[in-house]
Amino acid sequence: MSLIPFLIASVALTVSPGPDILYVMTQSISNGKKYGIATAAGLVLGILVHTSLIALGVSALLKQSEVVFMGIKILGAVYLLWIAYQVYRAPATVAVAPDAVPTKSPMALVQQGFIMNVLNPKVTLFFLAFFPGFIDEKLGNVTQQIYILGLVFMVQAFLIFAAVSIVADRLTGFLRTSERFALFLKGLQVVVFVGIAVLILL
Repeated sequence: MSLIPFLIASVALTVSPGPDILYVMTQSISNGKKYGIATAAGLVLGILVHTSLIALGVSALLKQSEVVFMGIKILGAVYLLWIAYQVYRAPATVAVAPDAVPTKSPMALVQQGFIMNVLNPKVTLFFLAFFPGFIDEKLGNVTQQIYILGLVFMVQAFLIFAAVSIVADRLTGFLRTSERFALFLKGLQVVVFVGIAVLILL
């Protein structure tokens, strides 16, 4: 098992611009770093499910069954579009005003991030293609190796997402009282959720 090369590759993938890191950044800007970190925790916890699917061989079934795969993709896309609609209906000033109560609690964001990650079958298929290259069959217990790799990926992803949340919170705090920025952020959140939904379907 090649942990160092795996860690380097994982960090490179995590810091690359993508929907997850943008989603964490958006939550941190709108509600504060605590909520960005809560979102990150939910996204990272979802990795446990994908890791388990790979370890148990269910991911191979998903890859072979187009009907199951498409059903999961549609379910995930619909969930994201529903979130986008909720953001669209919410007042733009609530999420960004400095003393406003966030529209979702940290625990709700953890749950939302978890569901978002779990309902994205492409994560499972990506891990299915990514993990085997770092597994050594000679060491035996492939299942244990997969869980170790999954844990390493989770830890580095959470640390990077948490750092992004803190930086985003510090750099954009002064913008939270701007009405124009509030409208921009609301639009950005809608675009992010719709964009992720489209990416899943494509």
